[in-house]
Amino acid sequence: MNGNNDDNIETIECLNEYLSTHNNSEPFSYFSKVPDDCKTYPCVLGIDEAGRGPVLGPMVYGTAFCCINSMQILANLECDDSKALTEEKRVEILSNLLKQRNKVGWGVEVISPTFICNSMLSRSKYSLNRVSMDSAVGLIRKAVENGVNINAVYVDTVGPPEKYQAYLESLFPNFKITVAKKADSTYPIVSAASICAKVTRDQALKVWKFSEDLAEAASSFGSGYPGDPVTKKFLFDFCDPIFGFPQLVRFSWSTASTALEESAYHVEWEAIEEDEKQSKKSRTLMTSFFNMTKSETDSNVQKHNFFKRRNLSSTLEL
Repeated sequence: MNGNNDDNIETIECLNEYLSTHNNSEPFSYFSKVPDDCKTYPCVLGIDEAGRGPVLGPMVYGTAFCCINSMQILANLECDDSKALTEEKRVEILSNLLKQRNKVGWGVEVISPTFICNSMLSRSKYSLNRVSMDSAVGLIRKAVENGVNINAVYVDTVGPPEKYQAYLESLFPNFKITVAKKADSTYPIVSAASICAKVTRDQALKVWKFSEDLAEAASSFGSGYPGDPVTKKFLFDFCDPIFGFPQLVRFSWSTASTALEESAYHVEWEAIEEDEKQSKKSRTLMTSFFNMTKSETDSNVQKHNFFKRRNLSSTLEL
């Protein structure tokens, strides 16, 4: 995780500008300047995510931290589970939290839809739970690297909380680790992290730049959740029959797969099965080809009609 604290985000407008300058296809992160008090006095740190379920847009992991003796600030800001707050209230709380930068620090990792899908569909499976855990670990490590004097860590769980907590305790044996379901509604520091993550995701969608030159799509994709009729319409309206979806879409989601099956051209891939003898023969032919001299390749290999009609010939030199 490459946290960036060169850009000092002090307002929601600064956050929007920061988000709009990054490549939507790659994960990126931001980590605020650490308050001096957080380097001196024992701190609590919370971790939560936003956007795990949507078929559109990034998943964002957020963290917030402050000194134990400054926890009243979070209550004064009315931090609560981001899902229980209106969008306006979340933005208001984050705006006020940014004004407390001498007492409270925060960070986010924006995990792109492309990265999520490529991870989940790769030959060596990299599950969404593992992506989530690695992001949380990265945020904790970034806090440690930046000098946060962590005493306790609170994390909203993915999967069984006992197993997740044991994993984090093995990595950070010096911290008091608590992993729990609905931690964002139980621990104020996790609520703050939840708001950081949710507002960042919402703003990332608002300033999303379509590399596919789909300006008309910018205001027509709805909430991004599979059950949203506007989102479903977007999937069908902006599914290219050959190239599929824009990078905003998590193409590994079943909702997207259904839209592809109905809107895109069907392709059949011929499976060529070779027995061991044929496979060995193929490898021998390939090896012998690369050992040929230029004259041998010109004289012994029959050209396909495609190359003959275009007067193309092979070469070993440029």
